[in-house]
Amino acid sequence: MSQTPSDSSRPSSPSRRALLGGAAAATLALATTAAGGTATADSRHGRPGRPGRPSWPTDFPLPNGFRPEGIAIGGGPYAYMGSLADGSVRRADLRTGESRTVLAGATGGAANGLKLDRDGLLYVSGGVSGSIKVLDTRTNRLTATYQPTTAGFVNDVILYGDRAWFTNSHAPVLYTVPRGGKRRGKDGLRSVPLGGEWEQAPTGISANGIETTPDGRALIIVNSPLGKLFRVDPTTGHATNITLKGAPNVVNGDGLVRVGDLLYVVQNRLNLVTVFELDARARTATLRRSITDPRFDVPTTAARFGNRLYLVNARFSTPPTPETTYNAVAVPLH
Repeated sequence: MSQTPSDSSRPSSPSRRALLGGAAAATLALATTAAGGTATADSRHGRPGRPGRPSWPTDFPLPNGFRPEGIAIGGGPYAYMGSLADGSVRRADLRTGESRTVLAGATGGAANGLKLDRDGLLYVSGGVSGSIKVLDTRTNRLTATYQPTTAGFVNDVILYGDRAWFTNSHAPVLYTVPRGGKRRGKDGLRSVPLGGEWEQAPTGISANGIETTPDGRALIIVNSPLGKLFRVDPTTGHATNITLKGAPNVVNGDGLVRVGDLLYVVQNRLNLVTVFELDARARTATLRRSITDPRFDVPTTAARFGNRLYLVNARFSTPPTPETTYNAVAVPLH
């Protein structure tokens, strides 16, 4: 899912909601372990990038019934979080926890994966609604809405080259739309079928999170039920299985965040973030460590800011009601 504008808008650069509580939460530190080990967060971590300074919140309560799914962070300390309940999007100041709605929800709407570009445009995956929306965060107005003809579940998004790329969890196809909101017509929405070694599950979710390779020449997609990572040629849709080393699979893989040659894989129902080192072309992924935290409650997507990874807890194991509580949490990258 996501990262600073420089991470998400240039394919060769390091790479992936609601009142965020104004009260500062306990800060935390991460004990980094050897390759393949597990690190668990504790409560002694300072402000992102400035250890020892007054801390920013690391645990953010969200509105009851919000059902968070996607999160994106830009160059400023602001997080955008989307709702599965109605497709609304909120903007939160990571320094203070103050937040407000920037895109109102609607019946039947959903906001899954989010990515924020350097020009302030936020690309929103519409989940079960099947839509793709582009929100100008400077004006809080939609600049474009796309509706693919293929039935499916538009799940996650990454910015690559001059286009935004979206996964469809219910069909072996990627969608892509132009960045900048300037081009329409035949250069608007495109579909790229997935082929090669791609494996589509007969029912339910298949393609989920999406990222770019370290060399900036291809995309990375996680297949959640199979627990596999695939390298995908965006021109042809040809997919190649990425060889995992040190881990048998990444089952329940959801949001992806790449920082340099490190790929952070959020494994939602496992309450785990697995960190792999990629070779430049993403042919292999070697397990380096895992991140756990007692506050994880089925985290789905993540976004980086400074030396922290921010995640939203979707709480899929808890029946959603208008009174169900939700939150987002932050953990150190290292």
